Amino acid sequence: MAEEAENDVRARKEREKDELYALDISGVEWQSAPGTEEHEERVEIAHLPGGAVAMRSSLDPGTVLRYTEAEWRAFVLGARDGEFDLEPAPHAGGPAE
Repeated sequence: MAEEAENDVRARKEREKDELYALDISGVEWQSAPGTEEHEERVEIAHLPGGAVAMRSSLDPGTVLRYTEAEWRAFVLGARDGEFDLEPAPHAGGPAE
């Protein structure tokens, strides 16, 4: 029974992704972080129906990733909790000063 429920969830998520990538997003409004300039590399997002979000790099606007509302919420909450904080890079040639 648990395996059947897991398969149903997996199938539902796959359908959601298929529907999300089938959306025509040619007219969406892309937003980037305040303070960035047009020539700077930046991440841009667009809000889609149903709370979904599209994300792209300003240097590669043709490659667009799309996230369901649940995926985006999990990412934002994780970022707020520091899950994606970068570790300081080790300094070459000895300990950090």
